Amino acid sequence: MSDKTGLELLREPFPAHQISKLPKPTKAQTDEVRADYRAGHRCPLCNGWHHPQAVHLDYVGHAALTSRLLDVDENWNWEPLAFSETGLPALDADGGMWIKLTVLGVTRLGYGDAQGKAGPDATKETIGDALRNAAMRFGAALDLWHKGDLTVEFISDKEAATLRDYITTLGIDEGRFLAKLGAASIETIPYMLWALAMKGIHAKEKQLEDEAA
Repeated sequence: MSDKTGLELLREPFPAHQISKLPKPTKAQTDEVRADYRAGHRCPLCNGWHHPQAVHLDYVGHAALTSRLLDVDENWNWEPLAFSETGLPALDADGGMWIKLTVLGVTRLGYGDAQGKAGPDATKETIGDALRNAAMRFGAALDLWHKGDLTVEFISDKEAATLRDYITTLGIDEGRFLAKLGAASIETIPYMLWALAMKGIHAKEKQLEDEAA
């Protein structure tokens, strides 16, 4: 058990048994498996069915994060940044939700989405995603978000070029995309937000695929 208390405790690394694996196949890999189910496999890491060459990202699930938040502040709370006319949490044009997470009297923003999914499970996924994103701004699981040296501030030139190609190809509003990441330009996107940026890209791909279907 860590001897740290308060907000410092949020920055403590999560134990291995609380870290899960999230598959992140490329669009080409996803299309290949959709065209031929046999092109996928039952993954021994995440137990999902996807392309055997898909990479995995480490992430902390909703239950583990909630446990850590309770350890820090049993009265922690979150609320949506805006409400709809019916009194429910408001979603933006991309189906995502901005929230305010308050821990020990400190409030920070977070953003979550369900990558084009619908229904009750999608709502829960949006909330969980937003909580993880907001908690990251307190330092929770920052090492998993970053996946590298914390002295590296921005994404690489190659990653910036990849994002720019996706944004152009998919017709994404670059200004809105950067606003969600809190960056002034693609080149100044913090490396810790690379996974979040690509998550938005994949969500847009899914949206366009659904619209074309």
